[in-house]
Amino acid sequence: MNVILKKRELERSEAPERPSRAAAEEAVRTLIRWAGDDPDREGLVGTPDRVVRSYEEFFAGYGEDPREILQRTFEEIDGYDEMVVLRDIRLESHCEHHMVPIIGRAHVAYLPDRRVVGISKLARVVETYARRLQIQEKMTAQIANTIDEVLRPRGLAVVIEAAHQCMTTRGVHKAGVTMVTSRMLGAFRDDANTRREFLGMIGH
Repeated sequence: MNVILKKRELERSEAPERPSRAAAEEAVRTLIRWAGDDPDREGLVGTPDRVVRSYEEFFAGYGEDPREILQRTFEEIDGYDEMVVLRDIRLESHCEHHMVPIIGRAHVAYLPDRRVVGISKLARVVETYARRLQIQEKMTAQIANTIDEVLRPRGLAVVIEAAHQCMTTRGVHKAGVTMVTSRMLGAFRDDANTRREFLGMIGH
């Protein structure tokens, strides 16, 4: 637990100071002018406020601690020690390189070691990391490492499948492409049968 507390303190100390809301809205007005339009015309006059409110929702994950989400666990499980799988968790994130959407789904599985956690908490951990500027590889590792660190299961697996609009709406313009990333820990990494069972459950 001390390691977790130290991590939280380090993350808080490294967090950059947030600009004011007025500064954020002015930045949007600057981008509108840079794009070649007039931020004071009727259709755009309310856009800076709307964009900032959207950003508050898109990036709400910066204000949440995923480790705290997992703190409440249940030990009355009557010896249940088989796989727990949560499939098809929809995620909406944003590429940290181009700030355009990453849309996909996550699959999370773990092998309990004397305790379980509410399944909504697993979905909330996914959402917390998704609602930040991300690359999919890092997001996959963050979700897996956090659940493993707090829950201490016998094994943990995370698979994310997502489409990146930085690739479909700009650059190479390749629609229909899905990126798949995974992180396997404990029994899922060491035991091919366990890994195969999980991948079969999520249709891989």
